Amino acid sequence: MTLVAPLRAFGRDDLAEAGGKAANLGELVRNGFPVPGGFVVTTAAFELAVAEHGGRDGLARASLPEELRAAVAAAYAELGGGPVAVRSSATAEDLPGAAFAGQQDTYLNVVGEEALADAVRRCWASLGNERAVAYRRRLRVADDDVSIAVVVQSMVEAETAGVMFTADPVSGDRSRTVIDASAGLGEAVVSGLVTPDHYVLDAAGRVVSRTTGRREVVVRSAAGGGVVHESGPATAGAGSTARDGGTVLPDAALRELARLGAEVAAHFGRPQDIEWAYAGGRVWLLQARPMTALPPPPLGRLGPLRRRLGAVLSEYVPVRPYPIDASTWLPYGPAGLMAQVMATFGIRDAFEGFLVEEDGVVHALVPPRPRPTAGLLAAPYRIATRVRRYDPARWTDDPRFRQVTAGTRELAGRDLRAMSWPELVRMPRRALDVVRPVAGLRADYLPGAGVALLRLRLALGLLGAAPMFGELIAGARTRTGDANRALEELAQEARRTGVLDTAPPPGAPGVDALPAAFAARLRAFLAEYGHRETVSPLLVTPPTWADAPEAVLGTIRMLAAGHHAEADPGAAGALDRLLAHPRLRRSRARRARMTRRVEAARAGVAFREDSHFFFTMPLPVLRRSLLELGRRLRDAAVLDEPEDVFHLRLEELEAIGDLATAGRERLGRLRAVALARAAEREQLTGVRLIDPAALFPPRPAEGAVVSGTPASGGRATGPVKVIRDPARFADLSRGDVLVCPYTNPSWTPLFQRAAAVVVDTGGSASHAAIVAREYGIPAVMGTGGGTSILTDGRVVTVDGDTGHVFAASEDAHHGRAAGERAP
Repeated sequence: MTLVAPLRAFGRDDLAEAGGKAANLGELVRNGFPVPGGFVVTTAAFELAVAEHGGRDGLARASLPEELRAAVAAAYAELGGGPVAVRSSATAEDLPGAAFAGQQDTYLNVVGEEALADAVRRCWASLGNERAVAYRRRLRVADDDVSIAVVVQSMVEAETAGVMFTADPVSGDRSRTVIDASAGLGEAVVSGLVTPDHYVLDAAGRVVSRTTGRREVVVRSAAGGGVVHESGPATAGAGSTARDGGTVLPDAALRELARLGAEVAAHFGRPQDIEWAYAGGRVWLLQARPMTALPPPPLGRLGPLRRRLGAVLSEYVPVRPYPIDASTWLPYGPAGLMAQVMATFGIRDAFEGFLVEEDGVVHALVPPRPRPTAGLLAAPYRIATRVRRYDPARWTDDPRFRQVTAGTRELAGRDLRAMSWPELVRMPRRALDVVRPVAGLRADYLPGAGVALLRLRLALGLLGAAPMFGELIAGARTRTGDANRALEELAQEARRTGVLDTAPPPGAPGVDALPAAFAARLRAFLAEYGHRETVSPLLVTPPTWADAPEAVLGTIRMLAAGHHAEADPGAAGALDRLLAHPRLRRSRARRARMTRRVEAARAGVAFREDSHFFFTMPLPVLRRSLLELGRRLRDAAVLDEPEDVFHLRLEELEAIGDLATAGRERLGRLRAVALARAAEREQLTGVRLIDPAALFPPRPAEGAVVSGTPASGGRATGPVKVIRDPARFADLSRGDVLVCPYTNPSWTPLFQRAAAVVVDTGGSASHAAIVAREYGIPAVMGTGGGTSILTDGRVVTVDGDTGHVFAASEDAHHGRAAGERAP
């Protein structure tokens, strides 16, 4: 059992023995980087002290065991004695996604054996301080999963010190190095005691910007040990960017820091957060850890096609996917299906590889670069052949459709709880296999749907009736429309009976707390439509309607709160009005041909909607089988909660074999993987998958508070209501301007109440835009940040023709009926 060893004895694979900080420093020493000499009091020493004092709680008052005290004294003497820095090195810190920066204690300018022994003891005790415990709880790292080592290094009496990031922590630009520096020890910068000098360097080590700090405090070593805080000389030009030579670090040192930073980042394979010191004309590296919460690299200028694809994908991936998403529904669900469809017609990489993962966690969404293949030359022939052969009006007669629905029913009837582990772990693949035929269905029937819609649009254009296109196709009978009508019927009953007028008791299940008759109708609705997604059709981890009936109840409450909506005669009467056109009225044959074109276009719309509806039917089976796997792993103490299974990949679950016979070591590694990914995901909570400005370039207009892509024409004025997720549906009132981050089919009922819609993501071809046009309400898509700029109650006018949202007065709102479109 090694209690104390030199820094150079450790490397990145020695985390369990040396902790994150010491393992990283040892790796740097081994590879020749300028790191002050030192040694490590290992985790074995910590565990020895814990055992001797009867637990971790006694460490705050304990003394070092004699064996350890002697080993530390010998290492200290070999180092040369004198002032040292003593830093905690926990086994869960300085890792990707879990920096633990500042959570445990550091002691500077420690002098003498007694002071050193006391500093080691206090470092151990800091593992249980309030901030460290709270940080671990936030990252769901169990106290018993963490041990601690201590790093002791020769003290560098820094003239200047600070922190260096090898990537821009704000923009994510990996070609930039950002350095903060101030006079004295780096504690002033690290602890935020000082406004430091700030430098930004490019990839060649050139300073591209510098800002002089205020130097409020200088931290220096005190005679006999410890540090003192001195008042710094206030700089007259504080905050300026002038190259006045008043900064504290020479350019040669900046270039050396940038060079070393780039080499450290290259060695560890990721951007680094590095503490450094400058003394006697030499740069020293004191710590290095992976940067956390780092935004994705800037995408640069995107072409129109990549922007369009990125807009679509960002709408369909509004939240960060989990590893289980990336290994199940993402490659085999709608995105994977569309990739197969596009490949059929000679386009590759249109819906593939758009998510970038690091350490098993999705870090960024990068719009794909579609590329044509030789098959594109044959695409016109394939399309023409499919148009003739496959009629979207008859797609449900296709044997492949029956295969999907029958397979789904069979899987849905299986008792997951009764299955053995080997049988259960095969269920996700079986659910994914059920949907495989849908790719062929879409490839065969979409050409007919697209051609039918194109023919109708061209025919209407020739008649000068192009504005009627949206009204005409809105008459299509779809499963989404059926679900909306069923919701309206439930809302009418709730309105009539008052069954939802009072909120359910706290903690009561939403459906079980309802009167029996209404609960039975709601269960019947969920049995028919409960597989619909609440967040995204591309992800398996968010709950479906059946998993989250409270979201459905929120929609019903929203619909019930408004006045009863009479059926809109627009869609039903649009065909009659079209057939009354003078050029059609005179010819029965022309009217019949136009009627067939409208019916064909509606069949195409129905296929687009309904194939998605039936395609997602296995989603609850897939999700519940994964959660059952998670439940069993929780019961085996591998996971803390069933939902933690989302941090694993399907192939990792399949590799377990039989849970009953899996070795403790294998299961322990699986737990460690899940915990590490959970910690990294937590650190990325505030980091966007993609910068909206890359997809939705600003479209400034004088007086506009928000701008985006015009997606559905007209103007409407009303108060803003920001709805971020389905749980808030009931907050929307008739005549509100719906402002939301994304939409999917489950949001459609809101369009019956909204005066207009403003969405952070998406474009003119997105789901929200299509539905808005069908409902005849103005829509602005791709605002990038409408939900953060617009606030509840603010009265605005939405101009769907120009893509701008303007502030409006209360008088303008009350001067017309709520939701009435402006001319």
